[in-house]
Amino acid sequence: MAARLSGHELSDLCLGKPALRSLSVSDTVADALAALKRIDDSYVSVWNCHHSFVRKQPQKQDGHTKCTCIGKVCMLDIICFLSKPQNLSSPAAALHSPVSALLPDNSALVRHLHPTASLVEAIDVMYEGVQNLVIPIQNQFESNNLHNNNSTYCWLTQEDVFRYLLNSIGVFSPTPGNPINTLGVIDTQNLFAVCYDDPASSALDLLALSLVYQSSVAIVDPHGKFVGEISPFMLNSCDESVVPAMATLSAGDLTAYVDCGGPPEDLVQLVKERVGEHSLSELLGDETGLSSWSSFSSSCSSDDEVCSGKNWKLGGYSGRVARRAEAIVCYRWSSLVAVMIQALAHRVSYVWVVEEDGTLTGIVTFQGMLKVFRDHLK
Repeated sequence: MAARLSGHELSDLCLGKPALRSLSVSDTVADALAALKRIDDSYVSVWNCHHSFVRKQPQKQDGHTKCTCIGKVCMLDIICFLSKPQNLSSPAAALHSPVSALLPDNSALVRHLHPTASLVEAIDVMYEGVQNLVIPIQNQFESNNLHNNNSTYCWLTQEDVFRYLLNSIGVFSPTPGNPINTLGVIDTQNLFAVCYDDPASSALDLLALSLVYQSSVAIVDPHGKFVGEISPFMLNSCDESVVPAMATLSAGDLTAYVDCGGPPEDLVQLVKERVGEHSLSELLGDETGLSSWSSFSSSCSSDDEVCSGKNWKLGGYSGRVARRAEAIVCYRWSSLVAVMIQALAHRVSYVWVVEEDGTLTGIVTFQGMLKVFRDHLK
């Protein structure tokens, strides 16, 4: 049965997938910001060609040029970029930067595969660190998303693969019922954490790494007890106006600030005061606390419809579905299938591992769990 499953083609997983919205490598950070505010997905793809859905008229391009997806960007990429010291003092200039400034040095996070590639091929490349597989699809209704050769694409994520595997979980029995500490899937090396009272800005480099490892940044107390997290999921549900809070609050206060219940008024005032103390007044707009960045980004693109955006208030909540900042945890004796279901149910790619007393001991990610299924499918 496992051998039969391994031969399933990726086209099976692509059924019903929408066509990718693409940005051109010639677009700007502000274009990426406008795009993310328009779509429901947390990521937008970046291509080496001039096809960009934020521009009505694509630039002329050699028809023989092969369109290739070179990466992806999310709201957290933009938040981390705008939070760099050199960009805090001049956010408008930072938004004019090319979108390539948001991409990592290598493009290993995305890879093109043919729709006839097998499931085991997909698992192999994802185990190597690839997060998104770009697959050509037949979609006659998406004329606005055509690349050269009249091609449209979708992408498959590690979450898509795990949902597919969960539907056939019995094939792998009894392994999915085994405790995770017996399967070698608990990662204790790539464990990113800050203390509750540390500046939130101290987590920026760790947040950038968490995007690569598809994990998160834990918040711990002085005794190593797990008390929360600053997660990509949480920050991808915000917008760029959360940057002042990132620059001025502690890690613990930041989680309260971006909680979907709305920022407490005392923290809003604290952010305004500290922005003034650090001579970063350009981070804030008028007396209502609206970010001046949002109005800038909504007017930067040539496509007014795309960039009209929403009314983004200080606190930065997007139209995408957000949840309260509650971290998902398990124990070392939790079963593999239970951890899978936890992650899939909460739309995250990781689960924290804690002891009974709350001490943080590790993390389980989709990439780590892939090895177990890969060994069965070989």
